[in-house]
Amino acid sequence: MTASVTTTNERIAHLTTAHPRNDIRVRLKECEGLAAAGHEVHLLVADGLGPEVGARLQVHDIGVVPSRWRRMLMQPWRMWRAARGLQARVYHFHDPELIPVALLLRWGGAEVIYDSHEDVPRAILSKHWIHPWLRSAVASAFEALENFAARHFSAVVAATPHIARRFRRLNGRSIDVNNFPMASELEQPVERRGDGRTACYIGGITPIRGAVEMVRAMEHVDGRLIMAGPVDRESTLQAMRACPGWNKVDYRGKVSRAEVREIMAESELGLLLFHPEPNHVDAQPNKMFEYMSAGLPVLASDFPLWREILVPSGAGVCVDPMDPAAIGASMRTLLADPQAARVMGGRGRDAVLNGFRWEAQLDKLLRLYKGLMA
Repeated sequence: MTASVTTTNERIAHLTTAHPRNDIRVRLKECEGLAAAGHEVHLLVADGLGPEVGARLQVHDIGVVPSRWRRMLMQPWRMWRAARGLQARVYHFHDPELIPVALLLRWGGAEVIYDSHEDVPRAILSKHWIHPWLRSAVASAFEALENFAARHFSAVVAATPHIARRFRRLNGRSIDVNNFPMASELEQPVERRGDGRTACYIGGITPIRGAVEMVRAMEHVDGRLIMAGPVDRESTLQAMRACPGWNKVDYRGKVSRAEVREIMAESELGLLLFHPEPNHVDAQPNKMFEYMSAGLPVLASDFPLWREILVPSGAGVCVDPMDPAAIGASMRTLLADPQAARVMGGRGRDAVLNGFRWEAQLDKLLRLYKGLMA
């Protein structure tokens, strides 16, 4: 399915201080999709890599600030000055720290879209860099600000239906634009080149994403686990290394997109075992759909939404993410029959091809822009 909505050629600015310039959702899906539809798109980032000039997509760099707290305090105002200078018709912003800037732009007469990538108040409850005693108060204060701002924005774009439902009570122009794979990501299924006893996890490696439980599960598995992605902090890596299952882990560190595909070719199974944190239960991680589109069966946390995606389609199995023994038992079952696992992976790929596609989500985004610019 391809985008079918015709839009007018109007200047649009996407703003982010926290995401890289090549972020899949921000740039590759949304900005490039809008540019292909005929818009003049400007992407404002804060990475210190300088500007980029293209025919319909230009990247502006406001410079990098290394400290998280300095970034959150200083960068919004740098972003405001740069964004105001563009005099865009629509400003589409991606970071909660930019809410004050977005309100100023909205009150200045521009159309402003808030792109809510996650349920931030619930995410705050899991932030390790906020003292546990303060998290509830910070989450409540932020939710009050976010609710106030959402009522004033032109529209809210949410990364999941759950987030969209929350904002729809506050702003009637709230839609879900899901992070489903693009057609360009749906290459041919990877050709298995592994030993038939290998699983993989690819993504950010943190305690609440099941890093330790995955390693502990390997104590119960006669196989290998490839892990790839950035580790959040040294203590996480130390906790993983302290587990007996670590000697069955092949940790690859940060990897390129080509290396991701190579890892999946070596594997029979993709793991996605997030803890049942408030912001995880209703999330739709990109990695789930990447595993499925590559033809890998998915072993995932037993959350109602994830079960609804994986089990009816036959694309995977759900398990208690807090129980390493149960995780290990499920891995043993799936790895014991590679042919059955590949049939399951094929069903997952079919589910992506037939329903979980980015092009339909882009249609929704283009219709929203058309309505705002009418």
